[in-house]
This record gives sequence, structure tokens and C-alpha cells, in this order.
Amino acid sequence: MEATTWAAALTLYVRHRRASGTSEGTIRLHRHYLRHLARYVAEPYAATTPQLEDALSVRRWSPETRKSARAAVRAFYRWAHAAGHVAADPSASLPAVRVPAGAPRPTPEDVLARALALADRRGRLMLLLAARGGLRCSEVAQVHTRDLAGSVLYVHGKGGKTRRVPVVDAELLYAIRAADGWLFPGRTGGHLAPCTVGDLLGELLPDGWTGHTLRHRFASRAYAGTRDLGAVQDLLGHARPETTRRYVVVPDDHLVAAVAAAA
Repeated sequence: MEATTWAAALTLYVRHRRASGTSEGTIRLHRHYLRHLARYVAEPYAATTPQLEDALSVRRWSPETRKSARAAVRAFYRWAHAAGHVAADPSASLPAVRVPAGAPRPTPEDVLARALALADRRGRLMLLLAARGGLRCSEVAQVHTRDLAGSVLYVHGKGGKTRRVPVVDAELLYAIRAADGWLFPGRTGGHLAPCTVGDLLGELLPDGWTGHTLRHRFASRAYAGTRDLGAVQDLLGHARPETTRRYVVVPDDHLVAAVAAAA
């Protein structure tokens, strides 16, 4: 076991992830959770399993957040073990995190309308990308003029995967074309951080509604208009249809038709 600082360890780890083609979004997410871990572990290569469990036991975290943090910790220590920095992987026995299958919860139309009416131009564009394009906060942050081909936006999603999302909203289409670069530039170059996009959407929406529920809104409306789960899956960037199904509220008339058919 060697002694080192978190800054030095993260430099090596980030270099390794970039060399393997990991997306910058994933790297930022892992760095975020590993900096959280540094509050519990002074030396990264001297961590114990109980310390890791303490770091992952934040009460306010949702199951999704806890699962994401566990994945970042596991990836870091698998690398540290394979690279010879630790003799044994302290994350190997971390308990799995169970994420309950959630029910779809689309942002209501009146809530979205009020948010759009009160938002400034930047906030409106973020709301439109999430609600009418189905983009995640990390994807909203990365919108760039070069990714627009005609009226189709090439969206950079999870795992470095790119998907095509047609832009039918005229205001949004004009704004992306006119940006001549990042639609949401950061203060020090590059684009706005995904967490900042999430925070801004949270400020625009009432309690209980988020950028993620705007994606549920998009999924439910898209399915209601097409009855094509495969198309909705492609637009959301999901690997499996069962994931998309958890985003979709089946329209009442569809349920009535099913009951009538059974009767």
C-alpha cells in the first residue's frame, strides 16, 4: 500500500479513464463522488471497507444517487487494485444498492407553462430542451451549434453514445443556430456544468418537479401521440424498453380501449 494524496490519485485515475474513452460527463461525475469520499478517507489508497460504507450512507441521498456514488467508488478502487496501488480492493464487498422501480411522474402542463412564463431566456431554453426534447441535464449543458444538422440535434448522452433528436420548436431551433458555439457557455470556457443546469431547472419549477420529471413529460406526451415505445426509447437514449416504460404514463383512452376490448 502506497501513500499519496487525493489530488495525485485523481490525476492518474482521470488520465486512465480518458485513455479508455470515458465521456467527460462520466469523469466529472466520478470526480464529484470521489471528492465526497475524500471527506471520509484521508489517503485514497489506505481506505477500509467500513470507511467506504460510511461515505455511502448519506441519509438524504436517493437510491439512484447512492447507486451512482457506489459505482464511482467501485470503478476507482478496481482501477487502483489493477494498477497495483492497493493490495486488496476495499470496495469489493460493498453491498449492492437496490433502486425501486419508480412510477412515471411527468411534469403537468400547467406547471411547465408557468415555469416557461416566469423564466428568463436561458431558463426557457433549458425547459424546452428537457420538456420538448427529452434531454437530460448533462445533455442540455452540452448543446452546441455544431451538433445541429438541419433541424436534427445530435445529443451526446450517457456512455459516450450519440442519438438524433429532431427539434420542432422554432424558438429552440433558432437559439441553437444563433448560439455559434455552446448554447449555455460556462464562465471559464466550455459549457455550463450539468449540476448547474439541474439547479436552475429546480429553481424554475415548484417543489417536487425537476429536470427529470420534464423527461417523463416528454416521454408520456411522445408515447401518447405515437403509441410507438421504440421511437420514444430512441429519443430518450435508453438501452432497454423496460427503462422507457417506467417514464411513460399510458393515456386514459388507451386504458379504456383495453378494458372495452376485454369486455
